[in-house]
Amino acid sequence: MTSATPAADTAPAGGTASAGTAAGLRHRALKRTAWLLVGVGVLLVIVVLSTAVGSRHVGLGDIIAAYGGSTEGIDRGAVAKRIPRTVLAVITGAALGVTGAVMQGVTRNPLADPGILGINTGASLAVVLGITYLSMTRASDYIWLALAGAAVTAVFVYVIGSLGHGGATPLKLALAGSATAAALTSFISAVTLTRADIVDLARDWEIGGVGGGTWDSIRLVAPFLVIGFVVCLLSARGLNSLALGDELATGLGEKVWLTRLSAAVGAVVLCGASTAVTGPVGFVGLVVPHACRLLVGVDHRWLIPFSAVAGAALLTGADILGRIVARPAELEVGILTALVGAPVFIAIVRRRKVRAL
Repeated sequence: MTSATPAADTAPAGGTASAGTAAGLRHRALKRTAWLLVGVGVLLVIVVLSTAVGSRHVGLGDIIAAYGGSTEGIDRGAVAKRIPRTVLAVITGAALGVTGAVMQGVTRNPLADPGILGINTGASLAVVLGITYLSMTRASDYIWLALAGAAVTAVFVYVIGSLGHGGATPLKLALAGSATAAALTSFISAVTLTRADIVDLARDWEIGGVGGGTWDSIRLVAPFLVIGFVVCLLSARGLNSLALGDELATGLGEKVWLTRLSAAVGAVVLCGASTAVTGPVGFVGLVVPHACRLLVGVDHRWLIPFSAVAGAALLTGADILGRIVARPAELEVGILTALVGAPVFIAIVRRRKVRAL
């Protein structure tokens, strides 16, 4: 009788703790889902604004008619031209946001970003070489060059940043990426200066923007972005394990090298494909993951979709702002994202110690 009492007392306590933990997890998941839906709602509002705002304001009726396929009249024609531009901003912004989140997870480096690590510039150099020496003029011609340039640069920067004591620390990777980007930018300038006929084309493309978005460019890049996003999403659980450290992740049965490789491949595909159609747009991959972690923490299963939505909203919003501040001319989104991202980068670097993620 007496020996049964502790067991009877203990079982309900354990059951209560388990039930409380499960309830807490459900509440957290519901809260994150609610935030994600809010983000999607904000993105939809930004998309509608993107089709309405420009050098010519358009009414809601014309916007709805243009969405239905009508292009009669100047206003509806303007909306019809803005729709592919908006779609391109959404999908490439999402890709860059996810790229930043995954790169930061793979390297455990809070400074990781396609621009800061030089990966955008590597893709840009490959494209400029294709335009200059192979007479490539369409994204369908040089998208494979962009992917190859991004991949080679990513490997090079990681190897250089891993040399010396301490391995690939956050600051060493950032310095290696910045130095590589500066060197590659010099190469790009040297190449374009020898060809006066492509200087303007190369300069406009290097700034980064979505103003030239067409349905053809969207159809070209969409399959690559879908593949890259799926690969990154499938790597999310492994990235959570990597956050615990390589030794502990290995002890949990995680194949560290395979997780890093698959996640890096997905990120490079997203970055290279986006750069091929928009040019090198920087700092989206730096700012977005840090903002999203404030809402969802470090769980990549949530961080990746949140980064996709936030990246799409940021790039599309920057495109809208670029049409307003310099009306009737436009500022490319690459300039505006740099204005937003540079102070964030400086704030992170100025911390007493840049910690690994």
